[in-house]
Amino acid sequence: MSDLLGINHLTLATDDLDRLVTYYTGLLGAALAFERAATPSGPRIAALDVGGNDHLMVVETPAAATTGPDPLGGAGWGLRVGTYAQLCEVRERLLAAGRPVGEIETLPAQWTMTARDPDGRPVDVRAHRPRGA
Repeated sequence: MSDLLGINHLTLATDDLDRLVTYYTGLLGAALAFERAATPSGPRIAALDVGGNDHLMVVETPAAATTGPDPLGGAGWGLRVGTYAQLCEVRERLLAAGRPVGEIETLPAQWTMTARDPDGRPVDVRAHRPRGA
């Protein structure tokens, strides 16, 4: 039995913290947990609550973020919504905002789509399919 409970956080680098925070909170529904101004010893950061005690840590850096796919050709990470209907709602919000997002695909255990955040980084958004569906 594992003592692990899940992923605590994932850190994303960006050269525009405000733009990325607005994307993840305004379009994908994350909540700003806290923000820290840059200090002499560290960069400006924001923590975004993405549900289930999981967080995105966004760090403002002078250089633009890496936007390539992972070694399998995908985003390499993803966010989860509760239902297929919610996945469709998120896709519609992204499209209405003029953001790039792919079609929803059906996988054996989940539905998935890949969007691109304002830095061009891919992010999968998925909903688990009911067992036996």
